[in-house]
Amino acid sequence: MKPHPLLPIAVLALCTACSEMAALTVEDGTGPNPQLPAPNRTFIPTVNVATAVGWPAGTLPVATKGTQVNAFAEGLQHPRWLYVLPNGDVLVAESAAPGTDKAPSLKSRAASWFMKKAGSQVPSANRISLLRDINGDGVADLRSTFLSGLNSPFGMVLVGKDLYVANADSLMRFPYEKGATEISETGTKVTDLPAGLNHHWTKNVIASRDGRKLYITVGSNSNVGENGMEAEEGRAAIWELDRASGNKRLFATGLRNPNGMAWEPQTGKLWTAVNERDELGSDLVPDYITSVKDGGFYGWPYSYYGQHVDERIQPQRPDLVAKALVPDYALGPHTASLGITFAKGSKLPGFQNGLFVGQHGSWNRKPHSGYKVIFVPFKGGKPNGLPVDVLTGFLDDKGNAQGRPVDVKLDSKGALLVTDDVGNKVWRVSAAKKK
Repeated sequence: MKPHPLLPIAVLALCTACSEMAALTVEDGTGPNPQLPAPNRTFIPTVNVATAVGWPAGTLPVATKGTQVNAFAEGLQHPRWLYVLPNGDVLVAESAAPGTDKAPSLKSRAASWFMKKAGSQVPSANRISLLRDINGDGVADLRSTFLSGLNSPFGMVLVGKDLYVANADSLMRFPYEKGATEISETGTKVTDLPAGLNHHWTKNVIASRDGRKLYITVGSNSNVGENGMEAEEGRAAIWELDRASGNKRLFATGLRNPNGMAWEPQTGKLWTAVNERDELGSDLVPDYITSVKDGGFYGWPYSYYGQHVDERIQPQRPDLVAKALVPDYALGPHTASLGITFAKGSKLPGFQNGLFVGQHGSWNRKPHSGYKVIFVPFKGGKPNGLPVDVLTGFLDDKGNAQGRPVDVKLDSKGALLVTDDVGNKVWRVSAAKKK
């Protein structure tokens, strides 16, 4: 008699109960000099999924002192990334992972099961919706399908009248007119982007200050190179694309899964948020934010947080490890830090000089980490001090996920918008009204 196809997954789920736990706090793995203990590899990798349950009626996340939070938009389908247009309209990518034609392995089946439990394994709406607050009360009154028929869209950026959208496998360009609530024209493919196994499918895009160059994130196709380095060609990197010629080049490499990008207001440097590798224990490896150096190599997969060698990779590349740059600032292990935006223009009291970060939350750390929006203070163009909580309460008292924050963007009035792909909402954090 054949075993039930889900039996291996059930066994794995039961085995996670006896897996390791963190010996350090999240704060120990945070800041410019995080603690990096010895790897703690176990036969069964740590899995600690917060079951996605959504928000009970009438409940909200917890906004920090001096601020308040409300739902800007509800009833979305897995909202992931945001873009605020010059006229104040808000674009939100409703998107999830594309399919794969690769035969599922036991490990991938188990991962899929756990991701479904976490609320991540859902059909992709493959659209971008437009949200407009007509009466200025902080709630979107108008919602329209702005673009549809996309392929797991994520990043968006407007340069002049050209709206660029990063699909899972390509960068597309669409014509945009101010005030438009939909685009019906067929887009133009600007360039193909590395795709395939879709281990990390999200692609983000940002424009240079002068609009001449575009920068595109492409995550790795594995945790740590286990699918072979041929599958990583052009991945774990940020690409630079010249808009005029269409030529592109690798701008920075060795970034396991870069997502958010933003320009630091004082120095003009590009910053990114990066998700680091798994299966080295609950205390490793911290995710991070860092300024991005042109031509810089940041270690993946051969080393982490500078030149800490990952012995799982064979053959090793000591020549590359010797070049690996140390990130600027750690954000704690397994926090899944995704969206970032600098606070220039923020009207939130006490949050004017620094970086907002959306932390999607861990699924492989005991206890959980992330599941909140934080603020990293900056001074002189660099992080300065420990993070401050901005929006919390995404986990209930039983450890279930009521929501999971993804992207963060300031709206045209200086309030902070936050996508929540489990709650299917966009939250809006603003200065508290004076009583």
